[in-house]
Amino acid sequence: MARGKIQIKRIENQTNRQVTYSKRRNGLFKKAHELTVLCDARVSIIMFSSSNKLHEFISPNTTTKEILDLYQTVSDVDVWNAHYERMQETKRKLLETNRNLRTQIKQRLGECLDEFDIQELCSLEEEMENTFKLVRERKFKSLGNQIETTKKKNKSQQDIQKNLIHELELRAEDPHYGLVDNGGDYDSVLGYQLRFHQNHHHHYPNHALHEASASDIITFHLLE
Repeated sequence: MARGKIQIKRIENQTNRQVTYSKRRNGLFKKAHELTVLCDARVSIIMFSSSNKLHEFISPNTTTKEILDLYQTVSDVDVWNAHYERMQETKRKLLETNRNLRTQIKQRLGECLDEFDIQELCSLEEEMENTFKLVRERKFKSLGNQIETTKKKNKSQQDIQKNLIHELELRAEDPHYGLVDNGGDYDSVLGYQLRFHQNHHHHYPNHALHEASASDIITFHLLE
C-alpha cells in the first residue's frame, strides 16, 4: 500500500511534534554520515529544537570552527567580526566602569579632589557623613549584641554558682558532713572541704576504719 502524502505544516500536538523531530533528525544525521563516507565530504549540521536543545553533527576529523573558517574564506564573509566587535565594546565599558570606581575610591580617601568645585565637595562630604553614620549604627548594634551575649554568659555562670552554694549549704546541714575553712572566700566557695565526721566510724568495720583514716577528707572543686 502506498504511503499517503504528509502535508508540510506545523504539527500542533506537542508529543507528535517531538517524536517527528527526533526521527527526522536521526534520519538527517544518517544521510550526513553517508555523504561523509561515500563522497569524502565535510558536513556540519547544527540544530536547535523548539525547547532550544542543541543537536549537532560534524564529519570525523574536523571541527565546527574549521567548517566556519572554510565557509568565510570561500564565501568572503567575516563570520567572527560582528562577535569580535561586541566583545570589544563590552571590554571598553568594563574598563570605563573600573576607572570610575578607582577614582571614587581615591576621592573617598581624600585624593583626586583638585577638579571638584565647592558644590561637588559639599556633596561628597555629605555622602561620606551619611556613610559614617551607617557605619556607627552598625558598630553600636554589634557592640550591643556582644554586651547582651556577655550578660547572658555571666547570668549563666551566676546561676551555676548559686546552685553550687545551695548544694554546699544542704550538705553542711547533713550531720554526716562538716565544713572546714581552708582560707577561701565564701562567695566564691573556693577552698572549702567537706570532712566526713569521724564520730560515724562506728558504722564501718575496724579494718575499713584503718583504710579510710588517711582519706577521710573529701575535697570538692567548685567553680567561681
